[in-house]
Amino acid sequence: HSSFWTMILLLGRTARSVAARAVGAPSLTRKAALSSTVGVPEAWYNLQADLPVPLPPPLHPAKLEPCGPEDFAPLFPMSLIEQEVSQTRDIAIPEAIREVLALWRPTPLKRATRWEQALGLPEDVRIYYKYEGGSPSGSHKTNTAVPQVWYNMQAGTAKVTTETGAGQWGSALAWSGAQFGVPVEVYQVKVSYEQKPYRKAFIEACGAAISPSPSHATAAGRAVLAQDPASPGSLGIAISEAIEACVTDSTGRTKYALGSVLSHVLMHQTVIGKEAIEQLREVGAEYPDVVVGCTGGGSNFAGIAFPFLGAQLRDETPNNKKKTRFVAVEPAACPSLTKGRYAYDFGDTAKMTPLIKAHTLGAAFVPPSLHAGGLRYHAMAPLISHLVDLNLVEARAVGQIEAFDAGHAFFLAEGILPAPEATHAIHGALTEAMDAKTKGEPRSILFNMCGHGHFDMAAWAKYTAGALEDFEYPEALVEEAMRDVPGVAHGVDWPPVAKATA
Repeated sequence: HSSFWTMILLLGRTARSVAARAVGAPSLTRKAALSSTVGVPEAWYNLQADLPVPLPPPLHPAKLEPCGPEDFAPLFPMSLIEQEVSQTRDIAIPEAIREVLALWRPTPLKRATRWEQALGLPEDVRIYYKYEGGSPSGSHKTNTAVPQVWYNMQAGTAKVTTETGAGQWGSALAWSGAQFGVPVEVYQVKVSYEQKPYRKAFIEACGAAISPSPSHATAAGRAVLAQDPASPGSLGIAISEAIEACVTDSTGRTKYALGSVLSHVLMHQTVIGKEAIEQLREVGAEYPDVVVGCTGGGSNFAGIAFPFLGAQLRDETPNNKKKTRFVAVEPAACPSLTKGRYAYDFGDTAKMTPLIKAHTLGAAFVPPSLHAGGLRYHAMAPLISHLVDLNLVEARAVGQIEAFDAGHAFFLAEGILPAPEATHAIHGALTEAMDAKTKGEPRSILFNMCGHGHFDMAAWAKYTAGALEDFEYPEALVEEAMRDVPGVAHGVDWPPVAKATA
């Protein structure tokens, strides 16, 4: 028996060797970087501690003055409000949260060797990616869902409401709610609700409730449907419904959770970049010349980029001189960073939120229903908008067909079918790699592969059938929307430059 199994083992090795040579297997110098000893970070990184210019504060829409903790208390537990305004660089992650995160963290850092070869890249142009698709919900969103639910549980919250677009966030919060026994109520943008039935099935399997938005369950939803019965919905509308469901609970024990945009949410995602720094160091890989992420609200880009950017702002990069570039890639159909105005605006359609200073397309923005690539929010996270305004982050927009093309090529080479959102980051990495190849420059590229596309097969089916359409959001619609943006139409700003009204 032992000789039989020895023969099988040798045959297997021979077959693998032949197959490897057939596909041009990477040499030892081109192998993927996989870390085995890096652990789950013990603290989140708060970029606000290292900003060269403080972040503009959220404003109360009636007083037009900075919001205080009491303004957020109806929505969030005090522990998360404290994180939102904190200037402390490192905030400890409670052990109960780390224990849950350890189910899938640390996530792998890989070198895209087969994709590099398919692109014909020289040895000194290298692409690394952090893969977040191994979480229970299949994306990075669970990194913040777990702490948000845990802090709500600690505060005695009876139910958490939220919105979701493509469904990644709703899935993550629903699963996290099940871990800590906190009921979750999800309002999903209707066009995504209809396109992605398995997200609904996942959310319900976790014991959470889900409704398409706009819905008849809230005054905000009914108002939209009265105006447009066929409304495809938007994140702004879904946020309005989730907030209304929270604040109208007479018991006061319902709270709201947001999957992106706010500073504490972005901070929770920094476990991604903190792990990546240690993993690159562990395998002796070069420090990145450019860090790339897709952006809708900004959380996954912040997760990969902020720890690297913070080190650069503190002059703590490995050689203290190397300047890493940070590239945020968004869809051309929802181009808040590249076409929106940097101004104070509401975070939701019904104007129930404080005013935030961000790149915005207007709170009434509704993405075109033909857009399949996610990243649908009308505004960018204030922190990322601030960084773009300070010229610390570059912003690009890409059409969804180009993005899917890049994602498809990555899938065939690397074996991971990306979520539509992640294809934008893949396109950003591709653009950087081909630019370096053309210029004959060495370049190390790191991007965040924020999730897999197994729940997004309707979008991939459209792609393979040639049915995807590109849509570039018109400048004229942006200009029209600015008439209703307080920071543009009424001069709202902080510090105030003149008398303004929201």
